[in-house]
Amino acid sequence: MKTFLLMLCCLAASHGWTCTEGPRLYSNVAQIDAGQGMVVVRDRYYYAYFLSGNYFYRLGTVRLNHVTVGPAGIWGTDTSNKVHKFIANNFTTVSGSLRQVDAGGDGQVVGITSSNVTYCLRSGYASAYKGTGSVSWSSLSRKMKYVSCSPSNVCWGVDTSSQVYVIQRVIPTTCGTSSWIRVSGISMKMVEISTDGTVFGLATNGRVYQRRGIYSSRPQGTSWLSVPMCMPINHLSYDLGRLWVATTSGLLMVCTH
Repeated sequence: MKTFLLMLCCLAASHGWTCTEGPRLYSNVAQIDAGQGMVVVRDRYYYAYFLSGNYFYRLGTVRLNHVTVGPAGIWGTDTSNKVHKFIANNFTTVSGSLRQVDAGGDGQVVGITSSNVTYCLRSGYASAYKGTGSVSWSSLSRKMKYVSCSPSNVCWGVDTSSQVYVIQRVIPTTCGTSSWIRVSGISMKMVEISTDGTVFGLATNGRVYQRRGIYSSRPQGTSWLSVPMCMPINHLSYDLGRLWVATTSGLLMVCTH
């Protein structure tokens, strides 16, 4: 009954967005990432899962703080900030130390260290890594607390003051970059750019927003549009027309517009 009432509340408040309860993970969804038609989550016990149909299947045995999926594969950072790539049915350690990682770029991987330094792993390392040898990470020259990239090589991030930035181009083969552009308006906890370039943010007050007016000549867009949710949101991701949101109580919702 509680779930039913919550769903009615969300349907009434979404203003064009229809939200329904997603597949149930009984250990609760704490973090989610969607990309290229795939969805991965991390539960409250720090285990990663892959969504297939209406069921979640555990990915390996490593306890992760953050998990991500994209052109470079499935990557994660564990509870000790070690970096991992999913290889041969388990997570394999990759040299480096990050607390958040994103595999949504054009073969490259980006991430944030425990001291908020932003790094990039070139596509030649990230996509081809098979579990042996060391890799070399390149600095992206700005301190962030969250970062997300798309296959179009545009990256969005949130700095330590909760201010939003976008970088128009990260070259996947070299990790060379253009300059970061400040996006004013709303203080964010996290921001996600999807495979198709759609951008959503989770504000520090728990509200969900979509960035509007994004063009190749204006990657920062023009304004934030509120996407009302009647339950507190902890994490979100967007892919192929679906906004995936994890509530603070661990419920997974899928919203379409």
